[in-house]
Amino acid sequence: MATDNLTAVLHGIEDLRLVSPPDPEMYLGTVLLAMDSVGICGSDVHYLANGRIGDFVLTKPMIIGHEAAGVVAKLGKKVTNLKVGDRVAIEPGVPCRYCDHCKGGQYNLCTDIVFCATPPYDGNLTRYYKHAADFCFKLPDHVSMEEGALLEPLSVGVHACRRAGIGLGSKVLILGAGPIGLVTLLAAQSMGASEILITDLVQQRLDVAKELGATHTLLLQRDQPAEETVKVVHQTMSGVPDKAIDCCGAESSARLAIFATRSGGVVVVVGMGAPEVKLPLINALAREIDIRGVFRYCNDYAAALALVASGKVNVKRLVTHHFDITETAEAFETSRLGKGGAIKVMIHVQPRDANNPVKF
Repeated sequence: MATDNLTAVLHGIEDLRLVSPPDPEMYLGTVLLAMDSVGICGSDVHYLANGRIGDFVLTKPMIIGHEAAGVVAKLGKKVTNLKVGDRVAIEPGVPCRYCDHCKGGQYNLCTDIVFCATPPYDGNLTRYYKHAADFCFKLPDHVSMEEGALLEPLSVGVHACRRAGIGLGSKVLILGAGPIGLVTLLAAQSMGASEILITDLVQQRLDVAKELGATHTLLLQRDQPAEETVKVVHQTMSGVPDKAIDCCGAESSARLAIFATRSGGVVVVVGMGAPEVKLPLINALAREIDIRGVFRYCNDYAAALALVASGKVNVKRLVTHHFDITETAEAFETSRLGKGGAIKVMIHVQPRDANNPVKF
């Protein structure tokens, strides 16, 4: 294989280095992938800045990156679902397959899951990466590698909407118009939501949300009380939302989600913020509002791919910046600071469009 397996390794807080480790060893049921496109996620930036997310703490060097697509370069033993040359999207979490959660169809809750770029496991911002073949999804010719990488955040949006029970006629409030808020918007539209209001503190993000089809957008003020914002939400929408999805993780947004949702409705919390927050539980209990958590996704990748392949969801608008792997430091700085209106920053391990039958 290649002699230069250029790889982005996080050694500690503010210490991201490009190195060339040996090619990974192959095991039963795995494939070796020549990586193509890797998107930068907020969690990648968080690990760089803080060295941890909750209980996941960086204690040794870790390859960064988990929103990715690549090309099959080599097959491990007993791999029958793929062949060399297949372009694939990578579902980054591989569970044990044997525990009660895995057998019950909730493999995202498996305590032994190996998830890319979550300590202590390596990610895939590298030239060559080994992954379980059954967690690789072959891309149709008309789906680009960049879109394949974006199936990861889109799967979060799909899972959030499924957890919320969004269907035909749902009135949805989405808190936060960052990448996850925007893919949740796209997923909610595809599932039949009739009206969607999305909020944010940044007008540029709301402009993108409107471009993507949001019915309403609402620019929030940082210190605006949730009780006041509720009135604006209800006045803006044709009716009280029956679903609210918090994609921020801030205490204020979770509070707003509860206050704004109609009695008997559902609040889904996707964004992760402080370990403990103050919420109006009596308000939620008295109005029988279901509060549901979201942790990554589970059995959602195939659906996300179908949405993109069918044209029902267009994620291309989310990609605002492109960098070569040799420019990883600049790419992270762009994503971290939101330079140039950055939404999704894509790092190309191979030359752009090298593996796209049609240019992105």
